[in-house]
Parts: sequence; structure tokens; C-alpha cells
Amino acid sequence: MGSAARQPTSSTASSPVAPPVSLAFLGATETVTGSKYLLTVGERRVLVDCGQFQGEKALRLRNWAAFPVVPATITDVLLTHAHLDHCGYLPALVKAGFAGRIHCTPHTLELATIVLRDAGHLQERDAEDAAAGGWSKHSPPRPLYDTQDVEATLPLLSAVDFDTDLALGDGIVARWTRAGHILGSASIRVQTPGGSVLFSGDVGRIDHPVLRAREVPPGADYVVVESTYGDREHPQPRNLPHERLADAIRRTEQRGGSVLIPAFAVDRTEVVLQALGEMMRHERIPRLPVYVNSPMATAALDVYRAAATELRADVDPRSAFDVGDLREVRTADESRALTQGRHGPAIIISSSGMATGGRVLHHLERMLPDPRNAVVLTGYQAVGTRGRQLAEGATRLKIHGQYVGVRAEVVMDDEFSVHADASDLVSWVGDLRPRPRLVFCTHGERSSAEALAARLEKELRVDAVAPRLDEVVTIDAGRLDTALPTVLPAPATAPNLTVAIDGRTYAAAHLEADLRRVAGAGDDLVLTGTITLRLTPRG
Repeated sequence: MGSAARQPTSSTASSPVAPPVSLAFLGATETVTGSKYLLTVGERRVLVDCGQFQGEKALRLRNWAAFPVVPATITDVLLTHAHLDHCGYLPALVKAGFAGRIHCTPHTLELATIVLRDAGHLQERDAEDAAAGGWSKHSPPRPLYDTQDVEATLPLLSAVDFDTDLALGDGIVARWTRAGHILGSASIRVQTPGGSVLFSGDVGRIDHPVLRAREVPPGADYVVVESTYGDREHPQPRNLPHERLADAIRRTEQRGGSVLIPAFAVDRTEVVLQALGEMMRHERIPRLPVYVNSPMATAALDVYRAAATELRADVDPRSAFDVGDLREVRTADESRALTQGRHGPAIIISSSGMATGGRVLHHLERMLPDPRNAVVLTGYQAVGTRGRQLAEGATRLKIHGQYVGVRAEVVMDDEFSVHADASDLVSWVGDLRPRPRLVFCTHGERSSAEALAARLEKELRVDAVAPRLDEVVTIDAGRLDTALPTVLPAPATAPNLTVAIDGRTYAAAHLEADLRRVAGAGDDLVLTGTITLRLTPRG
């Protein structure tokens, strides 16, 4: 458990003036993807999480917009964990000029390496498939980043232990505390000369089935908390755990079909395997072969097996993921053979968990039209994803440019989530000492974030808000005892105006500040040569 945070000291006439501090919400507002929070402390810029937007097209297009500030002016990135919506934009940031350090826990470093390499490969392959299939509007289709961009990113990753202060310079100190969401996941507290901010990351359930329980981080003046399940509670099993999954497997086996489980490659696959093994050992489901068809998932499984000190005391890594007949599909040829369906009844686990990409799409193409099969969804499905469409009863899905009929049985097992639910999030905030002066509810759909903010105000009597995309919060270091921050919305302009100078692209709204960071401080800025203006429509 982290030690209690130090209260910020009041400024005095003899104390040096603290630099201005601001917090910008560049992602994960009104949505569960694209987590990015920019801390600006004087001339320093520190980015907390660097996630990729996923889901509906309007969200995915945000990945292609010019970054709000020049990436080269960001000195550090702090990662909470290795899920794509928290680290998946890193290679694009590096491609655009970021060259600082990326700090994260050791297991996050291991898993992020796997996740980013897989993402780069998939984006290259998707662009190739789109070109071959002719379903892209772009000619030629291009990936957001490629494997070369990923390999340029990986050397920037730097490991930091839990419960250890990391001094970043200029009075900025960061500390990671175990969050219990996935292996290596953390909440990050950042102390600045103008006050402290605690970023929850994704908060794990207190009873994660595989990992050690989360710990209470030191409190902070301001808290940014996720709200994925901010408006709902996790269901309690009526009888045996995961009976919906067990029942679907039994029915599907009896009619000669196979069960497809779209699952996040990191953590969800391990938790599903543990549940399947338990059900087989207690004879709740037939002993069927279980295929894990995801290079990222099989690589992550190796990391979990070697992480004995991070697992629960009652979890043996040698047997926790044992389902008897486990077949890890690692090569493309093995995957193609499995996709053809030349096997008897089986259980297939494949990523991605929301069916946004990866090998699971090929299984869906093959399996959805056959009513003998079943698809079991195992967690939150974001708006605009194929998983969300299936959960809402879609009769056809668009996959690889073609519509596929949905005749297979679709089942939702919502007991697998390793996100804290609403009551658990309230408890997490309530355990913080000192109590926060203001809580920002992010990483949730609008209704979830606002519902959590309302509960925090009602039950804990703390001020809480749900910020919007690109809002900037200013923290007045001299009046921390009385003043709440001011929320400044981004300018309401139709296009994103960017300026290209010497091969670098600058957002016009931050042009002067960015140029001063690149050229150095001075009274005058003198520009010579050719300046190119580019208008990029929003969305």
C-alpha cells in the first residue's frame, strides 16, 4: 500500500513562484478508448497514456488528426498499462517526432512490446487486404503506423518499479501503484510544483481471479478516474460462476458446433482459460479441445506463466491455465487451417475482444452463418464495434468489405470484466487520502461518466465532473486551498488548422508556444521561407 501523500504547501512571499500547470483531456472522454492526458508544467509537457481510438468510424478518424501539440515538445510519456487503448498510439507519436522516454512497470514493458508489434503487423496486413479487396476509400490504403515505426518506439520504453518515486525533473515526480486490472497495470500519481494529479488508469476488481489485488495509491489534489462501468454494477452469479458460458458450450457441443470466444489477448484470454479449466475439472462442460488463435495472446500467456510473483497466492502458474487439450495457434498456416473448420466441436479463443480486427474476424466470417455454432462475448463492447453490434442483436456484420449473416447463437457472459464497477469505483475514490479536491470522470461513455460523477458528489461529497474532449484544466498553484480549476473548452472551429514548417506539422492553436519550445525563448519570432497551411476537416 502506498504511503500517504504530502499535502501541498501554501505559497509565501519568499517562496519561488510555481510554474503554471494545466491538464488537457486529449482522449477517453465520452468514450472508453484513446486515453491521453497532457500535463503541462511551465515549459514541460508530460503525456499520461497514449492510447489508440477504437470503435465507430468517427472515433477511429481521430487517430489520423494532427496531434494537438508538437510531439517533439513532449518530454515523457507515462503508461498505466499495456492495452491498446492506452498505449496503441505510441508508434504514431514517435513517427510524428516524439523522442523522449516512455515510463512503465516492467510487465507493462513486456506486454506493450508484444501488443505494439502485433498492432503494427495487423495494420500493415489490413492495409494490404484493403488494397487487394478494394474496400478502402484511400488509394493506396496506408496503415496508421507500420512495424518499422514500432521498432523505433520500443527502445524508448523504460521500466520503473511499483511504489518507487521517479523524478522527471523540474519538480515533477511520478509514482506507480498496483491497479490490479491486467499484469503490470498501475495508477500513476504525478506531483508537480503546482499540485498533484492521480490518474487511475483502468481500476481492477478487488477480486481479480488471477492477479494480486489492487492497492490504494497515495491521494492527490486532483484525480482522473475511469468510468467504464460508472453507471452499473457487475452481476452476481445466480448459482455457479459463468453458467451462461457453460450452458452455451454444452448446447453447442450437442448440436455439433464450435464456440468462438472473442477475447482481449492480454489478461482476458488468461482469465477465460482459467474459467474453462475449472469448469472442465468440475465436469460442468465437456472436455473439448481449446484453441488460442492469436500471436499476441500466446505471447502474453507466456508472460503470465512466468509472472509468479504478480499472481494471487492461490494461483499456480503451472496449472492455472491448464484446460487439458490446449492448442496454441502460433503460425499463419496453423491459423488458416483452423479457420477452415476441419475439426470437430471445439472452443476457439481469438482476439480482438470487441471483434475490431485480428484473426477473430476470419473465424466470424466462417462461423457466424452456421446456426450450430455459438459466439460468446466476454466483456464490455464499445460503441461502433462489431462486438457491440452482436450484443445488440445484429442480423449481419460487415467484415472485410462484405456482409456476413448472423445465424450462430450469440451469448453475453458479463462476469468476466476486470474493470471495477460503479460501487467499486466509488470505494476506490473514497479510500484515497487526502481526499481529492476535484475528480474528473473519464474513460466511459457520456452516461457512465456523468452517473459516476453524480454518485461521487452524493455519496462522498467530493466535487466531480465529466470533461469533454480537448478541454484544458488550469491549476492555480498559489490558491490550491480555495480555488477550483478553470475548465477552458477548445476553440469551436470547424477545421483543424495546421502549419507545416521545415517538415514539421504544428497545430495552429498552439503554434506560438510550440515554436518557442523548438527555437528557444525570445521576444520575437521571425519566420522565413515557405509556410504551408493545410486544412483538415474534423471527423
